[in-house]
Amino acid sequence: MRFLLFVLLFLSFAYSLGLVLANNTEVGVNLLFSQAPTMNLGLLLILCLMLGIVIGILLALLIFRVLQNKWEISRLQKANANLQEQLTQANTVIDRQASAPTVDEAVYGASAANVQSSDATSLTEGSTLSKRRRD
Repeated sequence: MRFLLFVLLFLSFAYSLGLVLANNTEVGVNLLFSQAPTMNLGLLLILCLMLGIVIGILLALLIFRVLQNKWEISRLQKANANLQEQLTQANTVIDRQASAPTVDEAVYGASAANVQSSDATSLTEGSTLSKRRRD
């Protein structure tokens, strides 16, 4: 990896040197509101190339951050949907368990459980016990 970086650095230096030597004329630079001193055309090309590379890298980093945030948002939305599905399933299980018959209802049936509860309420309402004949 370092060797590849060294080769790329050497090639960019050689290219810059070639630009300076091939474009040897002096030019004036008009910056719309001011005038820069005359400079070598090759040097001006190198400065513009470096400025373009720096701006390109900064924009690429900014775009990468935006894309990374979008990926994170979509990942979190998928996780949220998954958790919502798990919550729905858990609520369904809880509802089934709440509507399931109790042990008394399952063993004795619904009418026996109601009779026991009505007998218990009548015993608590009346303070005296009396014998009743069963039919």
